[in-house]
Amino acid sequence: MQLTIRHETEYAYSAPLAYTIQQLHLTPRIEPQQRALSWQITTPGQCHAYTDAYGNLSHMLTINGSHHSLSLVAQGVVETIYPHKGRLNLIDTLSPLLFTMPTPLTLANPAILDLAAASLPDQRVTAGTGHLLRLAEHIVGKVAYESGATMVTTTAGDALALGRGVCQDHAHLFLACCHAWGIPARYVSGYIDPGTTGHAASHAWVDAWAEDTDFAGWVSIDVTHARLMTDAYCRLAIGRDYDSAAPVRGVRQGGGTETLSVDVQIVPV
Repeated sequence: MQLTIRHETEYAYSAPLAYTIQQLHLTPRIEPQQRALSWQITTPGQCHAYTDAYGNLSHMLTINGSHHSLSLVAQGVVETIYPHKGRLNLIDTLSPLLFTMPTPLTLANPAILDLAAASLPDQRVTAGTGHLLRLAEHIVGKVAYESGATMVTTTAGDALALGRGVCQDHAHLFLACCHAWGIPARYVSGYIDPGTTGHAASHAWVDAWAEDTDFAGWVSIDVTHARLMTDAYCRLAIGRDYDSAAPVRGVRQGGGTETLSVDVQIVPV
């Protein structure tokens, strides 16, 4: 499949800014199941390309001097291949054990431990793809999808207690359960052809370490839809949680009140 993607992010401010710095994860990862046929990022200021510690193709954007707005546009065409059973045949330079440690956003509380115990096998037994999909089903049964119900700072425990959230919250809750059981799992940011689901085209899901009879490795799971990743997905970045894989994240000096507008358009071919 080919996905034509255009992602525009607009920031407007009530007062002038003196300085802006943004970390951008807006370039598709280089992986066996996807490749960018064309890709371009348009920004103001100075934009320096680099590869971060997780192997994500990244940019550091800096803007000096007075400015009242900021516009970022990432666009191109990505060719994807259907991953058999959601399996990622990657040559990883990072140990999966790196992705077993919780972060402040993915700490397990008693309610999360109860959810993990109801979904995953005994901790002495390895988890297969079926167990991980069952966990995803239980999570979306506990946390209904509701746009705007949470913020980027909402923890997995808070989202579970609230009972509402978005894809980011589903992913954090999945990670919290897996880490509590010692299962490697990591956050994925990217795009999805939403079809008729009504969900945003900018998406978050997870990679989890599965041990099946014929496979041991990373399996990519869309927790929000309780299904395996298909060729309708484009992967931008991986990390331990939202903070390390967010498409756009940064700080500013000045600016007053911020207004954010995001428009993502995906056309599958």
